Amino acid sequence: MAQATERAVLVVSHGSPSHPVSQEIAMRDLACRFRALLPGREVRAVTLAARTVLPKVVAGLEDPILCPWFMSDGWFVRTHLPNRLAEAGLSRWVSTPPLGLMPGLGELMTARLQVRLDQLGWAPEQTTVILAAHGSPSSAKPREATEAAAKALARRGGFKAIHPCYVDEPPAIRDIARRSGQAIVLPFFAARAGHVTGDLPEELAAAAFDGPVLDPVGVWPETTALALAAITHLQRASAA
Repeated sequence: MAQATERAVLVVSHGSPSHPVSQEIAMRDLACRFRALLPGREVRAVTLAARTVLPKVVAGLEDPILCPWFMSDGWFVRTHLPNRLAEAGLSRWVSTPPLGLMPGLGELMTARLQVRLDQLGWAPEQTTVILAAHGSPSSAKPREATEAAAKALARRGGFKAIHPCYVDEPPAIRDIARRSGQAIVLPFFAARAGHVTGDLPEELAAAAFDGPVLDPVGVWPETTALALAAITHLQRASAA
């Protein structure tokens, strides 16, 4: 049973305005993955895209631990998310870093890549990692988070090269994929939504790229354990 001092956990993602229901279902599945690691703990999960759902999900919560299921700490995490939570009636919370900036993510990505390369029989030093991400023409934060992830991979993986590339800013995914040779794509996204299911395959098809593509970071089973470490650290720091 959870102790009284343990805060509830609230996981919030961007969601998909054009397909809100599918991403709400994905968030319910994500909440189940968290509950499996936090037996007895209250865990709620929601997207910002389903506007009428957020007030219902946060109702009754008091000072939860917020886990932003985003890849950077840009405008959505720093401004829009706090505003939406306040509008929904949540007055206090403490927050972990967003998923894309959580400690240990570099090690997790390296391990995931190594498993797949072992399955393929590929040597890391002969393989380029295409780090496909969202990017933004109006903010440096998404690029900074992606480049930090690329540096973490470079320190640990021994890969031939790591090339960040983006949906919404240069370098374009198709341009990187077209000239990468033996390469594997790591989608630096929090969910399997429109950019991963639409934009990414379109960009790779335009480059005639037929190499392996991993699942997006946010849906890996190991990612919830990474987030749990950040939640536990925050819980202990708040109690000290």
